Amino acid sequence: MPSPPRPAEQVQTACLLLLTAIAGGAALSWLRPVMVPFVLALMLTYVLRPPMAWAMHRLRTPRWLAIILALGAGFLLLTAAGMLVGKSVSSLTKNLDAYESQVRTLVHRGSVWLTAQGLDVETQSLEAQFAKAPVGTMLMRLTNALLDLLSNTFLVLVFAVYLLQGGAEAEADDDAGTDSLWHRIDEQVKRYVNLKIGLSAATGAAVWLILALLGVELAMVFGVLAFVLNFIPNVGSVVATLLPLPLVLVSPDVSWTTAVLALLLPGSVQMVVGNVIEPKLAGNSLDLHPITVLLALILWGMIWGVTGMLLAAPMTAVARLLLEQMPLTRPVAELMAGRSPGAARTASAP
Repeated sequence: MPSPPRPAEQVQTACLLLLTAIAGGAALSWLRPVMVPFVLALMLTYVLRPPMAWAMHRLRTPRWLAIILALGAGFLLLTAAGMLVGKSVSSLTKNLDAYESQVRTLVHRGSVWLTAQGLDVETQSLEAQFAKAPVGTMLMRLTNALLDLLSNTFLVLVFAVYLLQGGAEAEADDDAGTDSLWHRIDEQVKRYVNLKIGLSAATGAAVWLILALLGVELAMVFGVLAFVLNFIPNVGSVVATLLPLPLVLVSPDVSWTTAVLALLLPGSVQMVVGNVIEPKLAGNSLDLHPITVLLALILWGMIWGVTGMLLAAPMTAVARLLLEQMPLTRPVAELMAGRSPGAARTASAP
């Protein structure tokens, strides 16, 4: 029976793993121009595989023709998304100065109201500090990041061709053994991507419809942003709910009843989808603790920006599955899932 590792060896191993993680993060940041289109193409294949399989089995088309049809559908999908995001960016750019002005007006009204209630608030100082906050710049960075996602459409489709061509070998491997690591990763990511796309599309459409019926300006912009931000766990839904708030509260054509409804109704949609429908349909499909998800958002955001935040959850789930395969890193995988490594070892002991 091998002797347990000494504390010095454990510390050395932990330091080596930390250095490896730092080097891996630096490499991913350096390889961003290639890795981001590749990961996007990988996610796109999960969307294109069902129509490709339908064409092969129902229409009896050869595999190469099914791939062409699927890529055509993917190109139309990316083009439509690019047009929607581009229109949203254009609308936001035209109204950027007004948006920032309305935010500052809202801060002024709030500070005046607090002063009237007897609270010691320095109105001018508060407004001066808030004026330094680059609200418009942050919004533009977000929308420009979304455009960057769609700017590499050709490279994404090239990667998608080779990934779809290799699908036959992957399907053969899955038929040979459904307990393989690749099959588990493939099923987990496929379930997450397909469910997230459907729920995000429903959320964005609901937000757009609610704001449009309430007469809120830029309703389609906020609907598109709600769709995209819904891919960012926990944080995205809050940001999407609060984004229309300055326009709604400061607009002279919007009553207080409409303003309250414009905040409560989209917030209720986000809450029901995120806390009721999604857990009921998917459960804890990624097997990640909420704190792990938040840390992953920060880390992937530092490496790949907004793109990293959008892809943080599935990539972290894949990393957890890979770490789970090695005895040395299995405790880290258990911690990422919110389980005690000691309990896991006890349960696995004969």
